[in-house]
Amino acid sequence: MSVTNDKDTDKKPDGDSETTEATSDVEQPDTDVSDAPETASGSDDRTPDDPASGTAGERNWPRRIRLAALATLVVGVLAGSGFLGWQLWQLRQLEHAADAAQQAAVEYAQVLTSIDSNEVDENFAAVLDGATGEFKDMYSKSSAELRQLLIDNKASAHGVVLESAVQSATTDKVVVLLFVDQAVQNATVPDPRIDRSRIKMTMEYVDGRWRASEVELP
Repeated sequence: MSVTNDKDTDKKPDGDSETTEATSDVEQPDTDVSDAPETASGSDDRTPDDPASGTAGERNWPRRIRLAALATLVVGVLAGSGFLGWQLWQLRQLEHAADAAQQAAVEYAQVLTSIDSNEVDENFAAVLDGATGEFKDMYSKSSAELRQLLIDNKASAHGVVLESAVQSATTDKVVVLLFVDQAVQNATVPDPRIDRSRIKMTMEYVDGRWRASEVELP
């Protein structure tokens, strides 16, 4: 009887140790599970940053492109407006020059085709005052002979410009076409005779005035 009891007593501690080992084996995963969320939460905090910032940057690109395109368009419009304004200014300057030269040519043609033998010197002075260049030189050389001829024949003439037009123009040189009626009389023909002529006159802007540099009878 005593032997049987000893065997039973010896087996009980073995069972207790197995139970303890099993318990310790079960408790170990608890520590691993508690640590896992911390690692996951740490990775969650860092991961969204880069994609979010990249998406915001990509969304800003279309806006920047639109702003750049708008700036380019504004610069282009301003440059185009400046160029058109400059062209318009040039056109106005040219029109002003053409009008002024045409008016001066009309007045000078009437001076050139009107003369009185009793006022030859005054007439010649007026002609030379409105002339320049080649025409002035030519008229100066022939004026002495022409003066005596007018006095001897008691000649007189009066010119009227019927029509005029600008043939070509720059800001300092304008060619004008004129149609002139000239009433002429002298000692031989006392009754006035009408001579009609066409004059091509080149006007140049010299010393602040429009003057005739060339006169042709085409």
